[in-house]
Amino acid sequence: MSHSHPITDTPTTAATTASPLPRGVSRTRPRGFSTEAAFIGRSLRHAVRDVESLLMAVALPVMLMLMFTFVFGGALDPDGGYVDYVVPGIILTCAGFGAASTSLSVASDMTSGFVDRLRTMPVRASAVITGHVAASLARNLFATSIVLLVAVAIGFRPSAGVGEWLATVGLVALYILAITYLFAAIGLAAKSPESANGYGFILLFLPYVSSAFVPVETMPKWLEVFADNQPITPIIDALRALLIGTEMGTSGYLAVGWCLLILAVAAVWAAVLFRAKAGQR
Repeated sequence: MSHSHPITDTPTTAATTASPLPRGVSRTRPRGFSTEAAFIGRSLRHAVRDVESLLMAVALPVMLMLMFTFVFGGALDPDGGYVDYVVPGIILTCAGFGAASTSLSVASDMTSGFVDRLRTMPVRASAVITGHVAASLARNLFATSIVLLVAVAIGFRPSAGVGEWLATVGLVALYILAITYLFAAIGLAAKSPESANGYGFILLFLPYVSSAFVPVETMPKWLEVFADNQPITPIIDALRALLIGTEMGTSGYLAVGWCLLILAVAAVWAAVLFRAKAGQR
């Protein structure tokens, strides 16, 4: 990365953005993944500094888990086993809350002039998206581990072995990656950070219309059909099977398939939107 053109978040004017490089100045791109590494580091630093967002990404799922376990759990499962049922849904809820901030960060970069500033630099501006996604993955895996520790403290007793835990981490990471790319695409599609935040909030309701908190069989028939055929339900059922040993059935294949489909669609959508809004770098 050229020393004379540091990556900053400072907006720039259209005149500066469009100014050509002096004759003889090279636009050689950094080798390998050094550009992606720089933007991942940038996004991670922003995440560490934004303590409030990190705390909310952990606190909201924990509060939901405590509420459902201690307020509704006695009515839903008088034997006290409801915490084992609800934790997989809380894990995905935690991932959703954490990934939602990605749409806001991406929209801010697109509207503040930061991406335009990169036009004067020999770097892949699309690496900005990679940085946001990778930082979100790390942040959300950390938040999920905190939620799991709290769950164990209030009575969650998984029966998973080493293999099941590895599969659980892999599935959760794949889901976080997919949902984060989707939120990044929403941030690119939105006209402002505020609208990006509003559009992304709609996705956070999907776990509530799934098998996360109650069996789908207890829902009205029309709602049961939707809950059975949306992506969150098989992912939660697969996590539940891995963690507490319930019947897996086809949930595992469906969970991985849905995550890969969401990831592929979101990545293509994000790439198309980025080229349309920022141009090919």
